[in-house]
Amino acid sequence: MARANDSMINPKIEELLNRVDSKFSLVTLGARRARQINSYFNQLGDGLGNSIPPQVSSVARKPISIAFEEIAADKIIKTEMPDDVYYDAVDGNVYLTDWAAAAQEQAAIDAEIAAEAAENSTPDNAE
Repeated sequence: MARANDSMINPKIEELLNRVDSKFSLVTLGARRARQINSYFNQLGDGLGNSIPPQVSSVARKPISIAFEEIAADKIIKTEMPDDVYYDAVDGNVYLTDWAAAAQEQAAIDAEIAAEAAENSTPDNAE
């Protein structure tokens, strides 16, 4: 008797592509959710409880398979991020970009100071 294997064939890629606008969106959405699921499983023993558990019951062991099953079940959907936040691919968290405005202001101040220092350090040719 043939054994049904859960793999990338289940859920079907065509079924997943109907839920997003491109292959790139599917890969990005699946990878982000898989990182969140992996983080959830890693923090279980710590009692932190700050990660969202898997939204479907699955026999799959790999976080990416669970993420694709969630997408197929319409538990995870693609949304556009607001302009004032950014996604950090390293730790999987979303941050406000308030720091960007402060960094730009500081860069402008630093440029002014550097210009004044360059202006003051030019040798006088009036000798």
